[in-house]
Amino acid sequence: MKEYIIRRVLISIPILIGTSFLIFYLFALLPGDYVDSNPSLTPQRAAELREFYGFNEPVIKRYFNWIAGIFHGDLGFSFQYQQPVTKVINQFIWNSFIVSIISLVITWIIALITGVYSAMKQYSIFDSFVTFFVFAAMSIPSFFIGLLLIKIFAIDMNLLPVGGMIDVGSNTTGLAHYVEIGRHMILPVFILVLLGTGSLTRYVRTSMLEVVRQDYIRTARAKGLKESKIIFKHALKNALLPCITLLAFELPALFSGAIIIEQVFNWPGIGQVQLESLNNRDYPVLMTFTMFLSFLTILGNLFADVAYAAVDPRIRLK
Repeated sequence: MKEYIIRRVLISIPILIGTSFLIFYLFALLPGDYVDSNPSLTPQRAAELREFYGFNEPVIKRYFNWIAGIFHGDLGFSFQYQQPVTKVINQFIWNSFIVSIISLVITWIIALITGVYSAMKQYSIFDSFVTFFVFAAMSIPSFFIGLLLIKIFAIDMNLLPVGGMIDVGSNTTGLAHYVEIGRHMILPVFILVLLGTGSLTRYVRTSMLEVVRQDYIRTARAKGLKESKIIFKHALKNALLPCITLLAFELPALFSGAIIIEQVFNWPGIGQVQLESLNNRDYPVLMTFTMFLSFLTILGNLFADVAYAAVDPRIRLK
C-alpha cells in the first residue's frame, strides 16, 4: 500500500506540471486582460500598467515567473481586490467550504438511507415517491427554488433571513454569532441537499439493485442469514464501490463553491469571487484557484483508489 501511494504521488507530479502549463496557456489565450476591463484608463496609462504587470512579456516567461512564485509562496496579486491571491482565496473559500461540507454530509446520509430502502422495496409506493422526487429535484432550476424559498420563508413568513452570511450591522460574538450564521445557512444548505440528494439516491438505488441480484446474496439468504445482516454487511459494502468514485470527486466540489446559490443568497463564497474575477478578467485569481482544484482532483482520485481496497478486500493495489 505504501509503495503504491508513493508511486501515485510521483506520477502526479508531471501531471500537475502539465496541468499548470495548460491552465496558464489557456488563460493567456483569452482576449484582453484586467487593464482592458477598465475603460476609464487612458491609452498611455493602460500601456504603463500592462508593462508594470508584465502582460507584454512572452507567455513562456510569464509562466515560469508564475511557477517560481508558487514555489516561493507567492500565488500572484489580485488586480480586482488589490490583495495577494492567497489572502483573497483564504478569505472566501472557507465560507463556501462550511456550506458544502454540511450539505455533503446531509446529502449522503439521506441518499444512503433512501436509496437502500428504495431498492429493498422496489416498485412500492415509497420507491415510486423516491423516483418522482429524484426527477423533480433534478428538473427544477436551483435559482428558481432559491427565489421561491426566499419568497415563502424570508418575505412572507419572515422566519429566515433573505441572504448574506450575517445580519446587516450585526455585532454578535461567540455562540450567538455562530447561531446567526447557522440561520443564514439554512436555505442555501437545504437547496444544495435537495439538488444533490436526487441524483445520488438514484445512483445508490441502482447500485443496490445490481448487488442484491448477485449469486452470493442468494446464497446468504439460503443459509438463513438475517436480512439486515445481508443488506448492511454484504450488499451495501459492494454497492458503495461505485459511489466511492463520486465521493472522491466531491473533494474539489467542497472548495469550488456554488456560484448560482451564492449569487441568489448573496453568500460571500469563493464561487461569487470566481464569477467576479471572470467578469473583471482577474486571471491570477482564476488561474490559482483552477490549479488548486486540479490538485484536489488528483488527490481525490488517489483517495478513491485507496478507499476501494479498504472497502473491498478482494482489491489489491500493486
